[in-house]
Order: sequence, then C-alpha cells, then structure tokens
Amino acid sequence: MSQKERQRYHLLQMVIEGKTTLKEASRLMRVSYRHAKRLKRKLISEGARGLVHGNRGRPSPRALNSELADKILDLSLTKYTNFNDTHFTEKLKEEEGITVGRDTVRRLRRTNGIKPKRRRRPKRHFKQRPRKPQEGMMVLWDGSPHRWFGNDTPPCCLMAAIDDATGKLCEAFFIPYECSFGYLKLLKSIVNTYGIPVSIYQDRHSTLHRNDNNWTLQEQLAGEQEPTQVGGALKSLGITPIFALTPQAKGRVERLFGVLQDRLIAEMEIRNITEIIKANIFLAEHFIEDYNRRFPVKPETAQRAWRRVAKDVDIERTISFCYQAVVGNDNTVRLGGMVIDIPQGPRQRGYAKAKVEVRQLLDGSWRVYYKDTLIAQTDPTPLKEPIRAKPRRKAKVRAASEEQWIYMASAA
Repeated sequence: MSQKERQRYHLLQMVIEGKTTLKEASRLMRVSYRHAKRLKRKLISEGARGLVHGNRGRPSPRALNSELADKILDLSLTKYTNFNDTHFTEKLKEEEGITVGRDTVRRLRRTNGIKPKRRRRPKRHFKQRPRKPQEGMMVLWDGSPHRWFGNDTPPCCLMAAIDDATGKLCEAFFIPYECSFGYLKLLKSIVNTYGIPVSIYQDRHSTLHRNDNNWTLQEQLAGEQEPTQVGGALKSLGITPIFALTPQAKGRVERLFGVLQDRLIAEMEIRNITEIIKANIFLAEHFIEDYNRRFPVKPETAQRAWRRVAKDVDIERTISFCYQAVVGNDNTVRLGGMVIDIPQGPRQRGYAKAKVEVRQLLDGSWRVYYKDTLIAQTDPTPLKEPIRAKPRRKAKVRAASEEQWIYMASAA
C-alpha cells in the first residue's frame, strides 16, 4: 500500500471504531462524502485490499509483448549496434516494419543495459551578469576571425576591447590572425589611452591561458604555471585576468562583434576599403569615435576606476615578449639564429655566463636586461609567436621538464 492508501485505511478504521465522523474523514482524505462512503464499504467487505487500485500489478494493455521486445533488443545488439535511439526507431519502422515510439525504444534499451551512443549534457542555465558600476573596473577583449572585406577576400582577425560598465569601444584593429602580438598591442593602446584597468575578462585562447599540463621544477615549487606572454604582462601591471568558460559568459563582447559585422562591414564597403592598413586607419580616425557616440551606456558611478601608470614602470618593456637567456663566453646572446652582441660592462667586466632577460618590443626591436639594467639593444626583426619548448642545451638532471618561452625561429 502507498502512504496515501495507508492514511485512508487509518482514517476509515477510526470511523468504524467511532473515533471520528465520516464527514471529517472525507475532508482529511480530500474526497467527497459520497466517495468516502464507497471506500468505507470496500474496507468492510474486502479489508485493506479494497483500498488498493484494482489495476495495480496488471500489465498495461499498450505494453510491448515480450516477443516484440526481444526482437527489438536483438536488432539493437546486432544489426543496428551503432545507431542512436532516434535513428534506430526510424530504421525499425522503415526497414523492419515495427512501429514503436522513440521513448519506448529508449526505455527498453536503457533498462537492458544498452548505453546511449553519445552522452548529451543538460542545457545550462545562464543569467545576465550585471555591469560593473565604474568605468575601468573590467575590460572585455577578444578576437573575431571573419571575412571582413567580403567573401572574395581571405579572412582576417578583428581585435577589439570594450569597457564593461559603459560598453565603450576602447580599441579595435585588424591583424592577419589572433595571436599574442594582437593582445599585447591591444593592452598597450588601452593603458596609454585610458590607464590600467582593474581586471580583464577573456576566453581560454592559448595566447591568454596555459592549456598544457607541462610543469617545470620551478613551477611545481611555486604551485602555479608560468603565465603566457600576455598573462605575464597582465601580472606585471597588476591586472586580474578572469577566464570565461563559455561564449555566453562574455556575451557583451560577442554581441559587439555581431554589431561590427553588421555596421563596420557596410561602412567599409561603401568606402571601398579592402585591406588591413586602410581599415585600421578608418577605425582609428572615424569608426571607434562614431561607435562610442551612438552606443554608450551611462555607468552606475561617475568615478572612474582606471589606474595611472606609475613613473617607474616602463610600458615598452612591460608590454613586450620576454625570453630568458644566458650570455655566452663570447658575450653574445643567441635566439633563433639571431646573435645580439653585449657591449663591455662597467669596470671592464663582461657578462659571460650571466642570466639575462631578453625583450622583443612590439615594434620588433630587441632589448637585453641584466638585473633591470639595459645592457644591449638591436634593430627590429620580424615578430614571431613564442612557443613553449625545451632549450637545446643538454640538461644534467632530468628530474622535471625544463620548458621555457623560446623565439619561434629557434625551433626550426
């Protein structure tokens, strides 16, 4: 008996024993007085069994007979092994002449231990995130690969950043593809124009987030992986990186690209702009200002959260590509087949065997620092995307990976 039927049995027994009235029992059972009389008669004549529904335990008249169910299971395990539930149901009707519902097939397969072909995750619930109250508290940035100059031209990438509180387009420009250089250039432009934001909301692109499981000994001791080149620049400036797990999480910058693919493409088309250089000039001189005039949102608080760059911070050095190197016996640093000569140091000393920091600025030029002192610089060379790899020198101990950032040309 169910709990509902047990309650009815208890109340009707109280009525029979004279401890309560049938009218009160019908109210507590939430049935009419007439039906309560009917239940009382069944209890007297049939006992507790009279309160149980008569169809309980009987097979459904619409249930599959055992022979048909066995046939379906046999087909599922032999001929249609790699078919999902819906596809299998369709084939049963079209090829085998068996018409059954998809839910019936699904239930039959699951109860007999046949797992689904592909696990489907339930849809996640998303809710709109409120905007930050102050301009500069959060910047959202991303890259959008698209055929920006028409279907007859190869795709390129539009790098863009917006302020979360106001929806202001902080910066936008075209580059051939999404890369570390694009994000560093975006960061440098934002810092020089507005200041340092409190945080940056971004996706898990490999230029922004370490997606590998390789840990050096130093990283294991520190308890965290060395950041990417872009992540290192954010860390140096004290900017908090926030990583989105889904495109919906950074919906505002995604919607920005939807607007730009609508408006910007049309604007460039009527001006016959079909190359990156002219498009970037148009963005800087006209479109960004026009966008911010049309689509701004008034922030909750008028006070801005942008932070000024400290006087002792070298933005050129901070927002650049960073490599670690050791000066050779001939007082040179070698990176990717490139040789940087180190001039003689103070007190007639050289820098042989010294560990130095090599920086490639965004204009392609190189600087070499020893303990925060600039000791050498060179003319620009092509910018290359840094990679994580082991240095070519032989390690004496193989206790842990020695991967580090390497100038791409050195991996050739």
